[in-house]
Amino acid sequence: MEIRQYRQVQAIAKAAMKEMETRLEPGMPLREAKALCEKMMRGMGADSFWYWDIGAFCFSGDETARSVSGRDYRVSDRRIQEDDMITMDLSPQVRGIWGDYARTIVLEHGKVVKTIGDISNPQWKSGLLMEEQLHWELTKFVRPATTFEELYFFINSLITARGFCNLDFMGNLGHSIETSKEARIYIERGNTALLSQAGLFTFEPHIGRKNSPYGYKREDIYYFSEGTLKRL
Repeated sequence: MEIRQYRQVQAIAKAAMKEMETRLEPGMPLREAKALCEKMMRGMGADSFWYWDIGAFCFSGDETARSVSGRDYRVSDRRIQEDDMITMDLSPQVRGIWGDYARTIVLEHGKVVKTIGDISNPQWKSGLLMEEQLHWELTKFVRPATTFEELYFFINSLITARGFCNLDFMGNLGHSIETSKEARIYIERGNTALLSQAGLFTFEPHIGRKNSPYGYKREDIYYFSEGTLKRL
C-alpha cells in the first residue's frame, strides 16, 4: 500500500470541498452544487468516483438527517437557503485509489461560516462541535490492537451519553479502504478485525439529536504508522 498515492487522491477531495465553500450561495440548486463539485474533482485529476459512481453525496437542510445507500440516492430539487446546512461526502478515485472525505457546511445570512465557533445557530454549532469531539476521542482511544467492534461500542456510547444518536442506515461508523466497495469491512458490531490490519479506514459518524431534522457528518481517512494513528 502506497500512502502517498492515497494522500494525493484525498487531497483532491479536500481541495474540492474547500473550493465549494467559496461557491455555495443562496438560491443554488443542490443538484448544481453536486455537479459543480464533481466537475472540480475531475478537473483536479479524478478519473472516476468509487461510490456507486457518485462523486458528491449531498443533502441540505432538513434532509441532512437522512441516511440512504448510494444505490438508492437521488439528489433532491432543493435550493440552498440563506440559513442552511449542507452535508457533502466526496468519493474521488484515481486508477483504483480511493479518496473519501465528508464535511458539514453551514450558511448563515447567505454566507458560509468557516469557523464552528462563529456559528450562531446553537443546534448546528453543538452538532459540529460533537463531530470534532468524536474524531478527537477516536485518536485518544484506538491502538494497533483495537478492533473495529471495540471502536464501534466506544463511539456509540459517547454519542448516546451526549444526547445524540447514530443516524447511519446500517448503524456503522466507517469502513476499510479497499479496491472495490463490496470488499469493505465496517466499524460495526461483530467485526473483530484489528483496525491496524485494515491498512486505511474511514471514520465518519453521521449523528443528530433525537427528533431533529438535522444531521451532521465529518469524515477522514486514518491509518497506523509505526504504531501511531495518523490522519491522511
